[in-house]
Amino acid sequence: MLGGAYLVPRINAGVRSISSFAHWMQFAIQWGVQPNPEWYDHFLDQHWDWYKSRMPFSWERGIFNLMAMRQGARVLEVCCGDGFNAHHFYSIRAGKILSVDFDPNAIDHAKRNFRAPNVEYRVADIRTDLPAGTYDNVIWDAAIEHFTETEIASLMADIKGRLAPDGVLSGYTIVEVGNEKSHHEHEYEFKSKEDLTRFLSPHFKNVKVIETIYPIRHNLYFYAANGPLPLDEGWERQVVVRT
Repeated sequence: MLGGAYLVPRINAGVRSISSFAHWMQFAIQWGVQPNPEWYDHFLDQHWDWYKSRMPFSWERGIFNLMAMRQGARVLEVCCGDGFNAHHFYSIRAGKILSVDFDPNAIDHAKRNFRAPNVEYRVADIRTDLPAGTYDNVIWDAAIEHFTETEIASLMADIKGRLAPDGVLSGYTIVEVGNEKSHHEHEYEFKSKEDLTRFLSPHFKNVKVIETIYPIRHNLYFYAANGPLPLDEGWERQVVVRT
């Protein structure tokens, strides 16, 4: 027993080292040359980059969105990418999640790696095929910058029409740095929290934008609703974990 207590942690340390190196190689292949992928595999952060960089903004995204979600919520996650956040953050609290992305490769990855009984992944281009229904939460995370100003304005109206009366739109984006976009597929990068707010305010009574700044990234996390927002007085949320 004592031998196992000594040996197993060292075996696991070796496995982590191999995994870290393999995920670094994947990052170098996928992101070292243009064009970069349309979606990001967050196993790269989990197995390599977070330890190396010590910057937790990938997890901030899941946590800030989760703060807007009540127990049993009906959730629409648009531009879901790899499915990492739906599985690791939202699925334990939501009643039902529909996660959509226009990239079939991202949806295939999500279906293979992140199965949960209350999460459905579907291919959909939200500009023409935004899912119908009424939702307590719409999550638009790390993707609003992939659309033009005109598309953002149109999608805001469409999303507002799918939210329940007390529903919350939440999400994440980045602040533009210099004159060069951080990704070749980005259509519009926001100049500031005020710039982002101007897209939200015409559609929602209450808007909140939270900033976090790291050496390589200036992040904007947003909430928009006609009712109370997370961290406001009067915001009530049930944090009950299902087993």
